[in-house]
Amino acid sequence: MKKYLLTIALAALCATGLNAASPKKVAPEKKGVEAINRATAEAHIGFLACDELEGREAGWKGGRIAGNYIISCLKQMGIKPLAGDYVQPFDVYHAERQVKGKRWQVHPDSIAALKKVVHQKLALRNILGKIEGKNPNEIVIIGAHYDHLGYDPLLEGDQIYNGADDNASGVQAVLQVARAFLATGQQPERTVIFAFWDGEEKGLLGSRYFAMNYPDIKKVKGYLNYDMIGRNNREDQPDYFVYFYTAAHQAFGDWLKKDIEDYRLQLSPDYRAWDNPVGGSDNGTFAKLGIPIIWYHTDAHPDYHLPGDEAPKINWMKVVDITKASFLAMWKLANEKKY
Repeated sequence: MKKYLLTIALAALCATGLNAASPKKVAPEKKGVEAINRATAEAHIGFLACDELEGREAGWKGGRIAGNYIISCLKQMGIKPLAGDYVQPFDVYHAERQVKGKRWQVHPDSIAALKKVVHQKLALRNILGKIEGKNPNEIVIIGAHYDHLGYDPLLEGDQIYNGADDNASGVQAVLQVARAFLATGQQPERTVIFAFWDGEEKGLLGSRYFAMNYPDIKKVKGYLNYDMIGRNNREDQPDYFVYFYTAAHQAFGDWLKKDIEDYRLQLSPDYRAWDNPVGGSDNGTFAKLGIPIIWYHTDAHPDYHLPGDEAPKINWMKVVDITKASFLAMWKLANEKKY
């Protein structure tokens, strides 16, 4: 009997040891969520919205520095460039400044017409990285514009449009989601492009140029957009934000509801399913091509397009939780075949 009891005790001890050596497997998407944090959000937004970048106007020195910063972050993480380089350069044109009612142009036909007369020109740059998927014939894109309004030397007082919410908050989200994908330790099913658009404030120029010139645009199965995810429309509703998505894809709404509950995110979305979500931001470029979109946006606030849009006013809990929720959505876009 003693020998039998000893055998049972040793078996139990071995089982305990095996359980200790084999902890419960953590889901890859949970690892990704845990990689997203406030300190990283503060670092990215703090730099991109600092006075030294002079408002990151497209085609100007501050905008180029912002682009270089994004490239350095992608390199540091090990995110590969989409093509041979992270930079997709392009030129945009505008009528001479005394000609009223004109917009910056990126379409070749419009540019050809402007070149025949006195005109303005700016050299812009999209920044593009990727994680190759198991199936390179299917692609999803996550993007945010990194340009803003620059500065106005004629303003009395603060002359810099820092653009902390618009759209340094979105840029940090794309960067954190890229790192979260790497933290999962798994290759996604679809190729994921991490896009940072230039010239959005001048007319969605960067995303439009990309869509017109990317040879694999027909392989794109979904686009996720950020434009302002860090402020409060109403201070008595700090967890409020607007969640736009293509109405034909009800799963997009279901995903967010479940993820908020599962991960206890402090968010109260205003779900806005949109039959044809072509307005508002760079999501419109892709929606016009019939590509399903998701767009995170916290609505307007008193500092919208004003010098008061500065980093100390960011709602850090909100910006982090929206970034976590959007990573989970992007993980599904990259891995689920049906939605």
